[in-house]
Amino acid sequence: MAEAEIEDLVGDVSPSFEHVLSCVFGIRDHESRTYLTLIEYRGSTVAELADALDRDRSNVNRSLSTLREKGLVERRRRLLDSGGYVYQYTAIPVPEAKRLLHDALDEWVAGVHDSIDAFDPDEA
Repeated sequence: MAEAEIEDLVGDVSPSFEHVLSCVFGIRDHESRTYLTLIEYRGSTVAELADALDRDRSNVNRSLSTLREKGLVERRRRLLDSGGYVYQYTAIPVPEAKRLLHDALDEWVAGVHDSIDAFDPDEA
């Protein structure tokens, strides 16, 4: 399935939070589900999250990488008593994600308004 795009929201008068998240950040629905699952399972490892989502660890790892790039997930390294370390992942708080969504939508809407204002039928 292709990435959702912000334009996919146009005409949807009552989109779900998950769909808005996917469209605004240009991520796949399973990545939105990963973010929402991390809200409940804070500090999860890839293996723990894969179990919670019933998905393959490599797919979960890719989703987490994408979510980190978008600023929706943070990663922290935890040292193990037996030696070595494991990464733990936490979703940014929902109010912060909402702020990012509002900011991105405001930026998009401003661009649309600029396009409307710049339209000149003599140049079209």
